Amino acid sequence: MNLFALLKAFLVGGSLCLLGQLLIDRTKLTPARILVAYVVAGVVLGGLGLYQPLIDFAGAGATVPLTGFGALLAKGTREAIEEMGALGILSGGLTACAPGVAGAILLSLAAGLLSRSKDKP
Repeated sequence: MNLFALLKAFLVGGSLCLLGQLLIDRTKLTPARILVAYVVAGVVLGGLGLYQPLIDFAGAGATVPLTGFGALLAKGTREAIEEMGALGILSGGLTACAPGVAGAILLSLAAGLLSRSKDKP
């Protein structure tokens, strides 16, 4: 991987994070609503085919943030609909995202088992 690809990923991913931080700091939106808005924006942009060019340009800078998760949901649903018809609406997004969700659960479990909790004063 070359330095230019890393720079593109950093700038795009950083811009998405910067936008989220600005929304937290300058609006009354809660972080949870912003996270949901990011996923929904990714689903809409992914469903319309507008997010894939950003993924092609920035790589992990576009796939790692929550907008990338939403775009993956839309892509999985679209592909499943092509293969299975209307039944793909129910299973496509879940099938596409299952490895990432399973990985997050397993890593969270490992972090919980390896860390020590402390009572807050």
